[in-house]
Amino acid sequence: MRDVDDEVREIKKEIVESRGLIIKTNNLVNALGADIKSIAKRQAGYERRLNWNSGVAIAVIGVVSFAGLKLYFDAQTGGMRSEMTAAETVVEELRGDLGDEVRRASDRATASAKAATYYDLIRARKRVEVVREYPAMAKEALSPAEAAVFRDVEQQFRQDLALEAYQKGLAFVDGKKYADAIKRFEEAIELHPNGSQIPAIKHSLALALRKEKRSAQALVFAQQVADQATDTALQPDGWWLVALCARDVDDVDTSRDALKLRIKKWPRSALSRDARPLLREVTREAYLGKKAATIPASVPN
Repeated sequence: MRDVDDEVREIKKEIVESRGLIIKTNNLVNALGADIKSIAKRQAGYERRLNWNSGVAIAVIGVVSFAGLKLYFDAQTGGMRSEMTAAETVVEELRGDLGDEVRRASDRATASAKAATYYDLIRARKRVEVVREYPAMAKEALSPAEAAVFRDVEQQFRQDLALEAYQKGLAFVDGKKYADAIKRFEEAIELHPNGSQIPAIKHSLALALRKEKRSAQALVFAQQVADQATDTALQPDGWWLVALCARDVDDVDTSRDALKLRIKKWPRSALSRDARPLLREVTREAYLGKKAATIPASVPN
């Protein structure tokens, strides 16, 4: 009997212990479930954050990649545009050069034809036509050799025409046709103003002008002859003519100064013998002129 009771008690004890164990197990299971739920929630949050971070990273990478690609394509496009602009500039320059070359070729062909015609005038010794046509010919697209030859020939023809006009003027002077001589002398000076014969032409022109009672104009050319250094042999005659022309226009001071210089620089020349008595006359005229100027004019009653 006692054994049965002990067994019952053992059984009850085991039942109580089993119940307690079950309760503990249940509590552990519940705690484990709560932990699992918490872990699951944290995992879900982490996954959401990871997804967001991945999306943002992808978006950032996409934006950066797009910006990089845009910058790259912009750089490539800018480079291509620069190359295209440079190429267009080169093309325009080449077109301009081509146009210039075409124009030069055309001008050269025209100039060659005109040069041939002009050369025919030179060969025919048509000096007046050669001189008249030279300014237009010099503007053409001539070669350096053509330009040099035409310039030299034109200058030679100018000199020839000037000498011819000078000789005609001297012939008119011999015939006492001073008006015609003046025209020829002026023509000679205009044709070749820098020639070595210009002092002689101006001296002859001054003489002819004085013969025509145009002493004021003659004085201008006589002074140029006296002052020039191209033909020093004409300087004495120039000063003598200055003295005569100045006296004609009542400029006794200029006439006297010219005579003094003439006698001082060329005391032994033939004209100096005539210059001394003329100087005395001019000095007397100057003195009388100044004396008359000091006498007051009478006032009529």
